[in-house]
Amino acid sequence: MTERTEFTAVEAALAERGFTRMHFEPERVESLLDLLGSPHRAYPSIHLTGTNGKTSTARMIDSLLRAFGLHTGRYTSPHLETVRERISLDGEPVSEERFVATYREVAPLAELVDQRSAEPLTYFDMTTALAFATFADAPVDVAVVEVGLGGAEDATNVIQAGVAVLTPIGLDHTEWLGDTIEDIALHKAGIIHKGATVIAAAQEEEAARPILERCAEVGATIAREGAEFGVLRRAVAVGGQVLTIQGLGGVYEEIFIPLHGAHQAQNAAVALAAVEAFLGAGARRQLDIEAVREGFAAASSPGRLEKVRTAPTVLLDGAHNPHGMAATVTALQEEFAFSKLVGVLAVLGDKDAASLLELLEPVLDSIVVTGNSSPRAMPADELAALAREVFGPERVQVAEEMPDAIEVAVAEAESDVPGELAGVGVLITGSVVTVADARRLLKR
Repeated sequence: MTERTEFTAVEAALAERGFTRMHFEPERVESLLDLLGSPHRAYPSIHLTGTNGKTSTARMIDSLLRAFGLHTGRYTSPHLETVRERISLDGEPVSEERFVATYREVAPLAELVDQRSAEPLTYFDMTTALAFATFADAPVDVAVVEVGLGGAEDATNVIQAGVAVLTPIGLDHTEWLGDTIEDIALHKAGIIHKGATVIAAAQEEEAARPILERCAEVGATIAREGAEFGVLRRAVAVGGQVLTIQGLGGVYEEIFIPLHGAHQAQNAAVALAAVEAFLGAGARRQLDIEAVREGFAAASSPGRLEKVRTAPTVLLDGAHNPHGMAATVTALQEEFAFSKLVGVLAVLGDKDAASLLELLEPVLDSIVVTGNSSPRAMPADELAALAREVFGPERVQVAEEMPDAIEVAVAEAESDVPGELAGVGVLITGSVVTVADARRLLKR
């Protein structure tokens, strides 16, 4: 069997576990990791949770740590094009060869755990174990680990990290985490363990209370955006923005990040504070400014206001809940000067599509609704009915398939525009799956 077909076989074996199957039981992952020799104990970790910004913040933390000469492992989800993206070593997805080799070590032990359990390990349980085993084998100096869902009962929470990061918390995944921000924050605060240092983005009061109570309960130290750290100034720059950040150890000036929006500036401040906490910087010690600048300048966040085409400009953004979409819309208004912008929207059936549409309406001239490749996608005609209520029938078009939707949107963007197309754009959004589908088509 060739390396490529071996990897395809492993992908298929993982998929058989049910890509979207949810069953929260960290004890099963702990059992599997015990059989593997506890690889997650071989290195220190930085653990991230929150509703939005987790992956972007994790990628910035990873880039900063590498600028300080550390070997990093990064575990994030979901992926855009290949499952290998979930498990990165020194900023790059693991090779197919390494992925297959690690799977071959883990799979027989996973079968033992399955035999002893009422429910087999999930897809996410398996990729979590694969990540931790890969990091131990590399080896890495530090792992940057993003939760899959929630916190307390997430498979990743076995790491009991020394630095816990909480990005902004809002309403999402309410069927699993509860109907209020307080309930959701309670779940997410579960990644805070005894003696940890907590880096918390600015939170609504409902979310702040459970976080502070958890810190008090386990004796964790907390640093909060707006009190101990935060963005002092930001200015739009070509290809991103320039920031002045108040860190835990002092003020860091002239920080360029190649990412758009106030939300990414906030993520940068959180990332910097997390790295300061990990490296022991604080009131008496500031990190080397040149290394900080280098780390941020090298950061990337695919699928977050990512430009994949020009003339017309095509942007991909994975915003899928009202909190995330509000940040995207603000960034569009502040940092892009489109004379005409057409949206392509595909969402999952359990999302608040009406709110997403209401947020998009002021910045889009028209919208094309479609479906994506997820089995949980909202049907295009159902989304179209909601869109017509918000945009009016004359500003809504429907295309069942993504390739057709992109074609319709580009044609619509280019219509009635004399001369240059420099100020014309298409925004493809609504879900990470939507972005992944579009990216496959547009980045060929």
